[in-house]
Amino acid sequence: MAAIELKGVAKSFGTVAVIHGIDLAVEHGEFVVFVGPSGCGKSTLLRMICGLEPITSGTLAIGGKPMRGVPPAKRGVAMVFQNYALYPHMTVAENMGFSLLMERVPKKEREARVRRAAETLQLGELLSRKPKELSGGQRQRVAIGRAIVRDPQVFLFDEPLSNLDAELRVQMRLELAKLHRTLGATMIYVTHDQTEAMTLADRIVVLRSGIIEQIGTPLEIYASPRNRFVAGFMGSPKMSFLATRIAKTSGRKLSLAVEGMSPATVEIELAPAMTVPDEVTIGIRPEHFRLAGSPGPRLEVRIDFVERLGGDSYLHAPDHPAGSLIIRQDDPRLVQPGSKPTSVGVDWRQVHLFAGDGRAIEVRRQTRVSQGEIA
Repeated sequence: MAAIELKGVAKSFGTVAVIHGIDLAVEHGEFVVFVGPSGCGKSTLLRMICGLEPITSGTLAIGGKPMRGVPPAKRGVAMVFQNYALYPHMTVAENMGFSLLMERVPKKEREARVRRAAETLQLGELLSRKPKELSGGQRQRVAIGRAIVRDPQVFLFDEPLSNLDAELRVQMRLELAKLHRTLGATMIYVTHDQTEAMTLADRIVVLRSGIIEQIGTPLEIYASPRNRFVAGFMGSPKMSFLATRIAKTSGRKLSLAVEGMSPATVEIELAPAMTVPDEVTIGIRPEHFRLAGSPGPRLEVRIDFVERLGGDSYLHAPDHPAGSLIIRQDDPRLVQPGSKPTSVGVDWRQVHLFAGDGRAIEVRRQTRVSQGEIA
């Protein structure tokens, strides 16, 4: 297996730039997930690593060896696509071993490598079947097995689970996590699904419009987003953003008034490196709202829709004066949709603050809430 290093990697199609000077180092044996909205450049970046798209500028190295101009077959990578692309007239064993056949690998070695991959993916009893006799999850495992038999330095996955139903996606996420532990391979995985990113990745690379917005572990990305885009994109359901007013400043201390909240102010002290912003937005995850037993000021919300997911339910209040809110409740019997306003508290220690330009505001001390209007 091998590390991957990109320095100043850019890609343009004619005069249109789609990747803007990416710098990224993927460690040996690491599972890295590229995530971002459609059109952010994640699949293009993956194809550049694989060699299916030429690099416009910058350098790419795999295992310390420069890859500019090296054809895909010579890079020591194997790619698994969204489409399984299995040969319908071949058996599972023939599909998995086809690339080895093209490389003129001796038959005994070819069969041994196919058997080992099949055992790893629990396909041993299916080797004689044709693709039409397999389920979607089994076909995807065959596509992964076809990559494994090549014994590549790097595995690349381009949204491999997007064609599967919800139950199979969960099953295949578990299979991929176990496969990574078993092989200890370097893997790069592209998805727009935050759940896949959070559950599979050692590190997540959040992309937008061809640039990297943030790199970090799943917990770092979720708990300490660098800007409002990352905060809003990572998390399901997404973070709620409350419009606030800077009611008072005193040195590095700000007093914020939240529209639609019972009379109170939110007081914060900025970290030394932070400049005093002109605007502030408060971000709150659904799990940090409190329906009952929360001290301090509360928000009066009108619930329009309840999204019931078994053990949890999510309350949607799109018309709150401060912004659209999504609130998690553990007991689906507590609140029902209707015209009666509901009082909702907030764990103010868990809120996120963002300046007008979207950057995260670093706070020196925990947020403090004071009852009553600002003098």
